[in-house]
Amino acid sequence: MSAEPTATPAVRRGPKAWIVYFFLILAIAGLAVAIFAPIPKRARTEPTVVEPTSYFDAPQFALQERYGGEVRTEDLEGKVWIASFVFTRCTTGCPAVTATMRTLQEDLNLAATDDVRLVTFTVDPENDTLDKLKKYAEVYQAHETRWLFLTGKEKIVRPLLQKGFKITANKRENPKPGDEFDHSTKIFAVDKNGRVRGTFDGMQGEHDTDGERYRAGLVRLKELVAELRKE
Repeated sequence: MSAEPTATPAVRRGPKAWIVYFFLILAIAGLAVAIFAPIPKRARTEPTVVEPTSYFDAPQFALQERYGGEVRTEDLEGKVWIASFVFTRCTTGCPAVTATMRTLQEDLNLAATDDVRLVTFTVDPENDTLDKLKKYAEVYQAHETRWLFLTGKEKIVRPLLQKGFKITANKRENPKPGDEFDHSTKIFAVDKNGRVRGTFDGMQGEHDTDGERYRAGLVRLKELVAELRKE
């Protein structure tokens, strides 16, 4: 009598195999989502205006104006003024800062506004003679009496800027022509009592790629001037 063929027993997969397949499918799906899903755009933040956390007194000074007359801090009492810091041979940030001051001259209607002044201090008093300041001012069509360009002796101007206005104003070592000084490109708003009430960008900064911060700062600066004129 011939033996009956023996059936091959079915291989049973334990529950662990299904768990492995389940997590493998999840991993593949997650990878697909990561590859094909659009990258979300970063939320845009509101531009920030730099202003001092506390006010401080603008320094006392007695400097020469481009036409040869002396300008003292007391001459600005009762007036709102905006200060900038440049040098005439500068080819980096200074032209942009002075262009901003020129814009403010127009926007604030300086010619018809007796209680507002623009005041530009040189950071290079050894080179910036009165004649050079005068020619520089003419390039930007600066008002002859309401946009002042000031200089003086090196031993007076350097401490005035660094300690009085608390800004960077240093000579560079081995500088390139037109970039002889490392100095602040901020502009300061000063009230009628000689108190610094706000600092703003005098030009568009390298990290301000779309210029939002700079433009917002100018808007706020003009608002601040209007507020200070009423005080």
